[in-house]
Amino acid sequence: MHCPSCGQQQISTETKFCSRCGLPLGLVSEVVAHGGYLPQLAELHKKKRPFFSRRNILGFSLIWFLFFLFIMTPFWGIADVEELAGVSAVLGIFGGLIMMLSAFIFFPKDRPTYPLAAGFMPQNQSAGYPQQTPNQHAALPPQQSIPAAAYGPPQAGSWRDTNDLQPSSVTESTTRLLDKDQV
Repeated sequence: MHCPSCGQQQISTETKFCSRCGLPLGLVSEVVAHGGYLPQLAELHKKKRPFFSRRNILGFSLIWFLFFLFIMTPFWGIADVEELAGVSAVLGIFGGLIMMLSAFIFFPKDRPTYPLAAGFMPQNQSAGYPQQTPNQHAALPPQQSIPAAAYGPPQAGSWRDTNDLQPSSVTESTTRLLDKDQV
């Protein structure tokens, strides 16, 4: 298992903290052990949704609006009962709006349900990690090493061998001026 923060490979899956950055790895090892999901989250998906939710009330208000405006109003118009046609149109428009507003005011927003991740992990696993296909990249880049020769002294002929960068004395230019004045 690798640390998700710094990428350090851990000795075992029972390691509680990363040896490099100190990230708590208790939940990470549990997620890896259960194939990408936490079994405790399954309890959240078993709950039955309430019948009177914001989503259900909004759907009912839309059906109410369409039924009274496009079905009942023409029906009463065809039946030659204009008073009921007008009442059903008003009832459809304002009843639907009142139900929609009450759904937004009195009912909490529905939480999205996420599918369990059991089907997302491949079944063929070796050492707890999914096998890489040729078009996938590894999770971490390969380790890069810098040779020790890069830290050695510079080669001959480099900029350090010239005297152009040697600091000169602060008084050198002033003493030259004094020498020129005396001559």
